[in-house]
Amino acid sequence: MKYLLGNTSYFFKEARLTIRMSLFSNLISLVSMALIFFILAMVLAGRQAGNHIIKAIEGEAEISVYYTEGLSDSAVLQLAGEIMGIDGVKSVQLVDENEAYARMEEVLGKEARVLEYFADNPFSPFIEIRINLDKTDQILQEIQTLQEIEYIRDNREVLGRLRDLAGIIRLVGFFIISAVGVTTLIIISHIIRLGIDNNREQIKTLILLGAPDSFIAWPFVLAGLLLSVGGAVLASALSAYALSYIYGRVASPLPFIPLPPLNTLILNIVLTIICLGAVLGLAGSVIGLQTAASSN
Repeated sequence: MKYLLGNTSYFFKEARLTIRMSLFSNLISLVSMALIFFILAMVLAGRQAGNHIIKAIEGEAEISVYYTEGLSDSAVLQLAGEIMGIDGVKSVQLVDENEAYARMEEVLGKEARVLEYFADNPFSPFIEIRINLDKTDQILQEIQTLQEIEYIRDNREVLGRLRDLAGIIRLVGFFIISAVGVTTLIIISHIIRLGIDNNREQIKTLILLGAPDSFIAWPFVLAGLLLSVGGAVLASALSAYALSYIYGRVASPLPFIPLPPLNTLILNIVLTIICLGAVLGLAGSVIGLQTAASSN
């Protein structure tokens, strides 16, 4: 190991020479791996953002309970107290007609002008209930037994669709990760075999001089590692730019979507892609060395 560390500069010099001997082909391979890693990065970002949104919505899970119109204030307070006593209910808030109107104005934004066509306030007061999502069915059953309840609105359907979408993203991510792994291994192993073929005479000379196998192999391993990590770094830069652009487009018109922090998301994606690039680069180099050795 000591002699390997002592010859690090030589290994990197030979790795650069190996890459330069087929420069155009290696550049094409670098760009191809960068595009592959970029696709993977965007899928992973979508998966992480989707999971974050679902967890945020689940943490803010709530149902709206509409009661009989004309119910007195004391009766409404009593009803809210009964609901608060149900197991799984986190909090209860009374929302009157004016607040309901103001909330809809905030949601509609510029389109809120359509509300001006109503002569009277079209919204009804309701009770907003923050709940434990795992106990939704139990809570709904108990609320339905209460008197003066006319209608219950919940977001279970939305959450179900989001979970289905997250499942699809996870499945797609699994296939893309598999495809990225196989493709990168094939590209790197091909580059290593090509480098060995181009340096066959030099390798024979080193063998005659008594150089160990590890000394001969390290420059090729580094060449594969540099190309793979280089593709991962390029993909990381592209994905960071793409995510910043997407956040800028989404955050302004849809500020209510609970997206994960941009810097945290980019950091996680960059670290994942670069680490994956390093692992695949090493694995592909080893496979290339083994296949080259077995063919001789």
